[in-house]
Amino acid sequence: MERQPRYVWLADQLRRPILRGELGPGTRLPSRTRLARNYRVSEQVSRAALRLLATEGIVEARRGSGYFVREDPMRVRFLRTDTGSVHGLGGLRREVVGTEQQLGPPPASTRLRLRPGDPVYLTTARGMSLDHPVALHLSWEPALITAGTLRTPFDAEPGDSLLDRLDAAGHPVDGVVEEVCLRYLQETEAELLHATAGIPVLVVERTHYCGGRPVETSDLVSTTDQCRLVYRLSLPRPRGPADPG
Repeated sequence: MERQPRYVWLADQLRRPILRGELGPGTRLPSRTRLARNYRVSEQVSRAALRLLATEGIVEARRGSGYFVREDPMRVRFLRTDTGSVHGLGGLRREVVGTEQQLGPPPASTRLRLRPGDPVYLTTARGMSLDHPVALHLSWEPALITAGTLRTPFDAEPGDSLLDRLDAAGHPVDGVVEEVCLRYLQETEAELLHATAGIPVLVVERTHYCGGRPVETSDLVSTTDQCRLVYRLSLPRPRGPADPG
């Protein structure tokens, strides 16, 4: 049987008392030097073990203070069948970070079926709960569909609906497709979410269509320990003997 790396073994020793509740939220873990001395490992091993636990979301690093057991995460449920919440942030307070025009990045351009170099509008917003960022929403629109109108994201007033704005621009949305995936949090996203880059995040990719043409696509990004997706599905009612064929 292959022997596990020492840092994985040390992370196991630290993880068990945390999961058993012996080390409560907010408890400061021993320093790297102390861990190395107590467990007879190198500081490189103790550093790697602490980083592994931070990646798992069990502990958090506080600059200049060390590593602490994380508080119980706040759970936020996003109702994906809520058609009244087009931006996908549910009941969270939406805080717009900004809108910019840029050349479409490859993932968004592919989903929008754009040619390389076609411009897009990117709107970045955060979902806030008790003044804490819980989710990040990135929305890309092809610039060509609203260029020269007063219906671009730059012209949107607070509270304006994406669907109403696209409808007024002559592109009524008649279809929505979502894909859910896991990936790692990027550096720029981590800064906005006050999180650690590289941790696993849940991403909902939503694309709006008008007559089969994609007119907007977005990413809803949230850490896996904070986010729950709720889907309500309607099932067909079984036909009874007396039901007409």
